[in-house]
Amino acid sequence: MAQIEATTGGTLALALPFIAAALAPIFKRLFKHHAAWILALAPALAFAILFSFLPSIANGGVIQFGYDWIPAFDIRFSFRIDGLASTFALLITGIGTLIVLYSGGYLQGHRDQERFFSFILMFMGSMLGLVLADDLMTLFVYWELTSITSFLLIGFDHDREKARRGAIQALAITGGGGLALLAGFILIRELAGFNSMSEILAAGDALRTSPYYTAIFFLVLAGAFTKSAQMPFHVWLPNAMEAPTPVSAYLHSATMVKAGVYLLLRMQPALGDTALWTTILPIFGAVTLVMGALLAVRATDIKITLAYTTVSSLGLLVMLIGVGTEGAIEGAVLYLIAHSLFKGGLFMVAGSVDHGAHTREIDRLGGLAKHMPITFVAALFCAFSMGGVTPFIGFLAKETLYHALEQGDAYHVALMASAILGNALMFAAAFIVALKPFVGKLPAAIHHPHEGALTIWLGPIVLGALSLLGALFYGTYHSLFSSPMASAAIGKPVAIDIGWMPHLNLAFALSMATIALGIAIYLGSNGLRRATNRVLDAIGWGPDRGFDQAMRGLLRVSFWITRRLQSGRLDYYMTVTVIAMVAALFVPMIVGKALPVAPEMPQLRFYEWLVLVLILVGIVAVVIAKNRLTAIVSLGIQGFAVALIFMLLGAPDLSFTQFMVETLSVVILALVMTRLKLSPADHRPWRETLPDAAIAAAGGAGFGLFLLSITQRPFDPLLSSFFERYSYAIAHGHNIVNVIIVDFRGVDTMGEIAVVMTTGLAVLALIRIRVAKRNRPLPDPTEATP
Repeated sequence: MAQIEATTGGTLALALPFIAAALAPIFKRLFKHHAAWILALAPALAFAILFSFLPSIANGGVIQFGYDWIPAFDIRFSFRIDGLASTFALLITGIGTLIVLYSGGYLQGHRDQERFFSFILMFMGSMLGLVLADDLMTLFVYWELTSITSFLLIGFDHDREKARRGAIQALAITGGGGLALLAGFILIRELAGFNSMSEILAAGDALRTSPYYTAIFFLVLAGAFTKSAQMPFHVWLPNAMEAPTPVSAYLHSATMVKAGVYLLLRMQPALGDTALWTTILPIFGAVTLVMGALLAVRATDIKITLAYTTVSSLGLLVMLIGVGTEGAIEGAVLYLIAHSLFKGGLFMVAGSVDHGAHTREIDRLGGLAKHMPITFVAALFCAFSMGGVTPFIGFLAKETLYHALEQGDAYHVALMASAILGNALMFAAAFIVALKPFVGKLPAAIHHPHEGALTIWLGPIVLGALSLLGALFYGTYHSLFSSPMASAAIGKPVAIDIGWMPHLNLAFALSMATIALGIAIYLGSNGLRRATNRVLDAIGWGPDRGFDQAMRGLLRVSFWITRRLQSGRLDYYMTVTVIAMVAALFVPMIVGKALPVAPEMPQLRFYEWLVLVLILVGIVAVVIAKNRLTAIVSLGIQGFAVALIFMLLGAPDLSFTQFMVETLSVVILALVMTRLKLSPADHRPWRETLPDAAIAAAGGAGFGLFLLSITQRPFDPLLSSFFERYSYAIAHGHNIVNVIIVDFRGVDTMGEIAVVMTTGLAVLALIRIRVAKRNRPLPDPTEATP
């Protein structure tokens, strides 16, 4: 593959949504109702830049660009545009342009419309960075940005409890999966040695043959399954319908829910074609496909119906990726593009119906075709594509995936049955949304239904038309989009050539059977809905309720742990801290067999013996002190003895510093102690004081052994040589210690000074408070007490 540099254009395309997000409040105030058209120029320009790369990408080229981010850890802010990333990026920016325009009409007059524009554009930029990212850490940053920005969008109407719950649920589930994905990326980086997608894809079977493959597989799968709403993690997606309709249309068509599918397609050449991959993905995908479609037919709210069909479609995509054959990947690619177009269009139709008829309840709608003809045509076009009817691109996807599952063995027959049942249910759901609100008689409760403004019906009619034009001009469609995308996902060049003209074969027969079954389900949808409700009511418990139970359990456990660990007693905190410190000192030395060798007693001079005796006297004085002030002063003896050692060893500057620090510490500690109402001595029984004494002795012994083991290691003069060489050359100082304190670690020294200054100010405040209390006049006993 040819490597092409496109630093300026690629960087601009990535930055444009974020720039527009920052300017959105200003543009809304300046351009009022026309702000959407101005802001839509940002994703439109990004689309144009990315579209200009298509000829090179269609010829097998890969565009790469980036910048060093954290070179010490081999982390780059790097990006890669191949057929897979390019198609995703064009869907994100192209549909994103229509969504921005749609938001301008749908939310016109909303008090927080400028905030919404900022959120949706940030979300767009996050998703665009995710699909273009090459470096693993860069990908993870954008992955989490999509979770955060989707949280803001789902909870946009934060005055409503359901919106807040939906936002928290989405963040908790996708955020948890994101942490698992981060762990998987760390394993890939640190154990497998790959920092980017380019390295992973170039390594062939390296990850599949790695001893860490199983751990990497499940961690990556957790991230993908939570993001792309595979059961039982699907519950966040229908609850995300509490977001405004533009969010639903964008989130379900080309962005967040497709992130997990994108990751699986991207990693398929490196992680696919193993027993785990070809077993777990198809099973979970098939279950999600059928259950999501069944729940879609059960729903009565248009948005909820479409939400569950998205869950079902994501299951179909995961199932095909899990099968992993060339035909299955081609079917997944075709279906992904088709789904992005028809699902975005249908969600905009749902918003248009809500905007024009003021309800989304299917049972309360009817007869809207005469009043909203453009919306009706757009709905039919998108429904035909979703139902797999020719000549729409949904037909191309359905034919290809049926071809891919024609294996004959029981496993593939079961997957084929799941695909037929799921597609038939989705066919029914598509026309429940696209037909029932528009045909029949207009209900009396609906007054003056009307077509929306241009910005509201433009998006669905464009996406519906593209669903038709993509199939009619399938040669161009395949050469620019589907074939390069499938080639990148498979890992070798492939050419998709399926057209809209049907051929008499098994796949076409199964397609016709799917449509016939879908029509039957459509006609009997009311009975199926009642039966499904009875079953679900009998079951009672479900993942959505389980999420609430899990959250309540988490709060209870957190409260219990907090009450145990944060008791409010300082002695408890000190005991736990010292025990942890003792464990940290002793465990590594014992496990690593690094205990120091007992040293020989050195030949000490008489004044050195005096200092040692002084230290021992100070320790005894602290232990036997009758009041706390005496113990504090006696404790200062240890610091002064250390200062004497520095002086005797020829370091007067260190000695002076130690004298000052120790004096200040004793003074501050004594002043603080005088402010506390403490008993003059410790009157606890021996059974309480002995354990504390043992812990304290263990801490002292641990530090002593640790320092002794350090001194017994071979001396490494590298750091000393560095300071000797550069202290004068760089800092122009002959006193190396002073140069280290003032120059090499000047910020640290400034922090220490700030700490001492803050402590001094606190002590001064305490003293002033005490003086003020002493000078306060005594109350007059002759005055009556109020």
